[in-house]
Amino acid sequence: MSMRTVQTARATDETSISLTLDLDGSGLYDIDTGCGFLNHMLELFTRHGRFNLNLRCTGDVQVDYHHTVEDIAIVLGRAFSEALGDRAGINRYGDITLPMDEALILAAVDISGRAHLGYALEIPTEKVGDFDTELVEEFLSGFARSLGASIHVRQLAGKNSHHIIEGMFKALARAMKQAVAIDPAYADEIPSTKGTIL
Repeated sequence: MSMRTVQTARATDETSISLTLDLDGSGLYDIDTGCGFLNHMLELFTRHGRFNLNLRCTGDVQVDYHHTVEDIAIVLGRAFSEALGDRAGINRYGDITLPMDEALILAAVDISGRAHLGYALEIPTEKVGDFDTELVEEFLSGFARSLGASIHVRQLAGKNSHHIIEGMFKALARAMKQAVAIDPAYADEIPSTKGTIL
């Protein structure tokens, strides 16, 4: 494990989550959220970001997946934030335009200390399997807020709901990989004229 590894947990009346995140991994994952589609998306995110992620969530999925999705996003965002420490040396910014079959997704990230979500996906169906597609925005909102990042996702093309969402998770992963990477030429510098981005 690298120095940028975090183990954390969070328990509420709605979910119980344990998580280990290594920012400098190789894309290894062991994920069980109680939701097959969310497992798949987080596995894609982990592999394409080249993070290592172990995640277990037990939630009130007999209600729906809302609390599970929202709380995982909060815990994952906090884990990224903790693993990044004072943000010294990181690129801070990352962006990509990523094709996924007929879908084309733009994702851009600024780990700025300020939470903002710019969401412009037009997912044509209300569900993929038993997953409510409106929860994609909930995930991104919770992740951006708990990480302290400006995240923009924009759908440039796409008709298939699965492709649009999968393309978004892959694009977010690749943008995050760029943003959290250490620039060896500036490894001790905070990437802000303020001297802090916390």
